[in-house]
Amino acid sequence: MSDRLAVLPQYILPKQALTILAGWVAGARGGALTTALIRWFVKRYNVNMAEAANADVASYPTFNQFFTRALKDDARPLARADLICPVDGAISQFGPIRGNQIFQAKGHSYSSTALVGGDASLAAQFDDGSFATLYLSPRDYHRIHMPCEGRLTRMIYVPGALFSVNPTTARGVPGLFARNERVVCVFESARGPFVLVLVGATIVGSMATVWHGVVNPPRAGAVREWRYDLPTALRQGEEMGRFLLGSTVVMLFPKGPLAFNPEWAPGRAIRLGEAMASHP
Repeated sequence: MSDRLAVLPQYILPKQALTILAGWVAGARGGALTTALIRWFVKRYNVNMAEAANADVASYPTFNQFFTRALKDDARPLARADLICPVDGAISQFGPIRGNQIFQAKGHSYSSTALVGGDASLAAQFDDGSFATLYLSPRDYHRIHMPCEGRLTRMIYVPGALFSVNPTTARGVPGLFARNERVVCVFESARGPFVLVLVGATIVGSMATVWHGVVNPPRAGAVREWRYDLPTALRQGEEMGRFLLGSTVVMLFPKGPLAFNPEWAPGRAIRLGEAMASHP
């Protein structure tokens, strides 16, 4: 079956209704039912609870609290690198931005302007720069950390669709990451601006940042923006946000020498804290 044919049902499924329902279930304090759901999930997706700060699945009052569980302090040592991997997951794609076009999958690209919600001046800062798209599966740790030290300047909520973001959908839905609901976080670093985008998906109940809390819901029908003038930066490796049910992170970096980890390749599993890239 072709990828385009495989994703056809997603065009007709009530994705928003399913997502609202999933968010309600994930946030409910269901007692024994919640514990049973968590036990099933751990077994179904082979979740490694040994590295969790709290390994007792019966102690989590909601599925969301289990899903966004913290790790032990020493579970993810940080590499000595200019840019570290901000999440556990798998590499979808990475490499150069061609003009303002970001490669999604064979036959599909999308513009950086579309990704950031239509702000052409913001997107232009990353023309001919570099990008990395990282996919978080259900079994992964779902907190997002800083790839380098950065000072937050803007956050933009962009409404959109709620397609799945798995590899099949990435190959089958044109412009997927610029169509789905997303939260665009803009930072300034010692080497210029960078953008970290949290991409929503079917069943993703919400996305949250450490400075704002839950961004969605509400799911507004218009772009919303917040601007910041913070005196301090978030440190490399520090938590910046989380997904309540899994999704994808897209990062944009400006034009300039950037060498990705030579061990990286599309489809490769990745872990928070490993070396992602360096500035030669």
